[in-house]
Amino acid sequence: MAEKLIFEISQEGKRSFTMPCWDDCGKIDLDEKFLRKDEIGLAQVSEPEIVRHYVNMSTLNHHVDKGFYPLGSCTMKYNPKVNEKLASFEGFSEIHPYQPDETIQGVLKIYHDLADMLCKISGFDKVSLQPVAGAHGEWTGLKVIRAYHKSNGNPRRKIIIPDTAHGTNPASIVMAGYEVVELKSNAEGLVDIGELREKFDEETAAFMITNPNTIGLFEKNIKQIAEIVHSKGGLLYMDGANFNALLGIVRPADLGFDVMHYNLHKTFSTPHGGGGPGSGPIGVVKKLEKFLPVPDVTEKEGKYFLDYEKPESIGKVHSFYGNFLVIVRAYVYMKILGSDGLHKVSENAIINANYVKKMLEDTFDLPYKQNCMHEVVFSGENLAQFGNTGCGQETSRFWHSRADNLFSAFGSRSNDDRTDRN
Repeated sequence: MAEKLIFEISQEGKRSFTMPCWDDCGKIDLDEKFLRKDEIGLAQVSEPEIVRHYVNMSTLNHHVDKGFYPLGSCTMKYNPKVNEKLASFEGFSEIHPYQPDETIQGVLKIYHDLADMLCKISGFDKVSLQPVAGAHGEWTGLKVIRAYHKSNGNPRRKIIIPDTAHGTNPASIVMAGYEVVELKSNAEGLVDIGELREKFDEETAAFMITNPNTIGLFEKNIKQIAEIVHSKGGLLYMDGANFNALLGIVRPADLGFDVMHYNLHKTFSTPHGGGGPGSGPIGVVKKLEKFLPVPDVTEKEGKYFLDYEKPESIGKVHSFYGNFLVIVRAYVYMKILGSDGLHKVSENAIINANYVKKMLEDTFDLPYKQNCMHEVVFSGENLAQFGNTGCGQETSRFWHSRADNLFSAFGSRSNDDRTDRN
């Protein structure tokens, strides 16, 4: 049944809250001009009724607790409620960015330790937590690449990206002052090695690649790709949007990547279906460390402080130092899971995606038959025979029958078992 308007459940005389009266109640002398002449016109309902009404209204919106994930890899992970609880603690949520370092030692320790954990799972030498979104991390990483090449005498002009790149990559490249060069995929949906070798020259600053790519495939020739890029003095950038397929399995720096941004809100537990907030830290190899944004959270003799003394830094990229409550959630998530738990997250992501692939491969066109990583992409090309009119209901019933079979495997599970849905 449709939820009624609040005025439709209103009844004369009901109150949600009554102010207590005191001895001189009603005897206060007020200027007539401050007194309301007419009734306010609010609905008259009890406290339980008003609470139930707005809770019921809120469930009409799509959210991760009541429906399937609405925003791709931003929500393709578990968002434990304990992380939300801890992020709401007043020691985290009510601090002020201008507080002296000595009053926020615990906060700075979280920054420092999370950066260290991100280094360990990715293999990079240094991480900056300052960027506040994935695309912001891309732009920051590209500015670091530009600073590196400029220090070598030539900032270079171009960045190459494959056609399977994450959608924000082209905009970030242009914003960082580079030209975009697109690389077409080969028949396997992977980077065309021959075309990369042909296009990558001394005016190309970097090859920017999402791995696994946006059709869910791991670039099996990544070592060869790194050799081609580095042989021309270029840098290899990894978009970490799909990092939840690699956790505990492989470290990007070991594959030859020089720069990577992490999407904490995608990989490490921040509900992101509404488009924010986010956090996009970047990790870099040793030779790029000096170009990272300031300030850097540094530890010395057991004390933590914000260090601005980095003369070759690209400078600040955010007014303060990152979206802290997203960082808290990521910190708690990683601490609870540990290295073995993070490994299991990726295993589950890969198993589930290949389960979906197997269930639907006879229904939709599957352009690439090989095993996928954390996601699989289908084409509706084989449904074109039904056309756009005349048999929409038949096609709809066909699809829903397949979807019911697929999602029933998930629907029988409790919320406590939702970690298996990564």
